[in-house]
Amino acid sequence: MKLTIVIPALNEEDAIGSTIERCLAAREMIVEHSPVDEVEIIVVSDGSTDRTAQVAEGYGDVQLIVFEQNQGYGAAIKEGFRRGSGEIVGFLDADGTCDPRFFSELCTALVSRQAAVALGSRLGPQSKMPRVRRIGNRAYALILSVLSNRPVTDTASGMRVIRRDALERLYPLPNGLNFTPAMSARALMDDRLKIVELPMAYEERVGESKLHVLRDGVRFLRTIFEMTLMWKPAKPFLFLSGVCLALMALLAMHPIEMWLRAGSLEEGMIYRLLFCSLMGTLGVTLLSAAVLSDLLHLLVADTTANRTYAAVVLDKLYTFTGLGLQCVVTVPLFVWLVGPGLLTRVTEGHIYLHWSRVVLAGLIVFSLGQSLVTVLIANIVRFHTARENVGRSGIAQEAAALRSSVSAPSLHRESEIPASPITVH
Repeated sequence: MKLTIVIPALNEEDAIGSTIERCLAAREMIVEHSPVDEVEIIVVSDGSTDRTAQVAEGYGDVQLIVFEQNQGYGAAIKEGFRRGSGEIVGFLDADGTCDPRFFSELCTALVSRQAAVALGSRLGPQSKMPRVRRIGNRAYALILSVLSNRPVTDTASGMRVIRRDALERLYPLPNGLNFTPAMSARALMDDRLKIVELPMAYEERVGESKLHVLRDGVRFLRTIFEMTLMWKPAKPFLFLSGVCLALMALLAMHPIEMWLRAGSLEEGMIYRLLFCSLMGTLGVTLLSAAVLSDLLHLLVADTTANRTYAAVVLDKLYTFTGLGLQCVVTVPLFVWLVGPGLLTRVTEGHIYLHWSRVVLAGLIVFSLGQSLVTVLIANIVRFHTARENVGRSGIAQEAAALRSSVSAPSLHRESEIPASPITVH
């Protein structure tokens, strides 16, 4: 088993030599204390304008890749992976913060725990990470843990190892500094990709950091939410819908209490109820978005493993049966709200209806209309999902039959099997 270590470097002339020497010295320990029996080291100079490339070029056991123009931290790592030949690929930052000997523990954990990714957590007791970055990393880890339902302590660790055959499921990944949080989010969002963490020592870096706390912090946060939206799309929509509906319920408590106590509302309550209606319509719209995005994800993802329990419940609710139940509950309420006004219109020729009843009736009509449209679109997606599943099942059966025919040619003597080897994917 071979390990490919990629060292992305941008203007790291003060640290790159020491980092390479430590990696070269760690090879024997990695081979001795892990399943790895060979280590290759690749340095990628990512458009460096100092002597980074020249320093790295002086080490004969190191493969050097030079980008004439800066392409990004992630782009450098991905190019190193592409050029490398190890069954396990890994990387560490060139700034001297990470100990290359730790690759032995990472590789051992990756193999023994049958994981796709093993990363070193920089937030352990031996970490010398600056306080601001430590707080930011803990916040990102908490957000990602909540969104993925899988615990993680360090989303942007710059030292990790990955099985090469897992890269296909992890890609595409961004080219910039948000490469690491994107990989962590992608692995955590896919239940078929196991990620393990090990606490590691983390030293102060050599030279000036390339990380801008505010700019890159916002980019990391956006990356986490984008990955969540791509792989667990229902979750952010459900969260935002819950916020809107909870806010609507909170603001509506006082008007409801006043109406139950006095049988009427103050005229000044109109603004509060209009805002409640706005929050309610937005919450219902986000619920519809959660259902449809989850169904579209199922259409292309060929898996139900990533579905949340709430998404499954909403899938059942947004059917014609569920729509009928909604009508049973809301139509009588709608009639009670606008019925007196319609009655006076017929009997007296004019409508007298309090504005609060109109606001609430409008919310009911919008919600039912939104549900109807969602159910219609959802049924279209479900139909095409069922067709795709049938097609995939047919392909799988054909592949199984072909494998059977190849393994037992004597059963098919009427149609001779070609002598050339056949590989079934």
